[in-house]
Amino acid sequence: MINTSAFDYINVLEKAADASWLRNEAIANNIANVDTPNYKRQDVDFESVLARELGGNRLVPMDTRVAKANLSHLKVGTYTDASNFSYRLDGNNVDIENENVYLAQNQLKYQGLIKSISEEFKNLQAVMRK
Repeated sequence: MINTSAFDYINVLEKAADASWLRNEAIANNIANVDTPNYKRQDVDFESVLARELGGNRLVPMDTRVAKANLSHLKVGTYTDASNFSYRLDGNNVDIENENVYLAQNQLKYQGLIKSISEEFKNLQAVMRK
């Protein structure tokens, strides 16, 4: 992590990319355990953690909210999703079709985050050349 205000967006994007990578691992684990009795699907919720840290005051510009964000609060982990729910007799609550959709969605999100990080660095390079 880079500690200067010029990299605020990059630092937040980095945390989002890390969370997306963690979500990818959770989804892959869900897919691998689709036939494991009593397995409960895992997921990662970075979006609500980020929204809570940035605050909902839309009168404050986004760059100000990002600059004031405490990145140490943007740590996320996996959680068990709907642990008391199962529509299958074996107690497993993984739906392979949903997991494949989540996987594709998350991969697109991750690619977008990496592209955004790359664009932020290109912008910084352009500023440094001037």
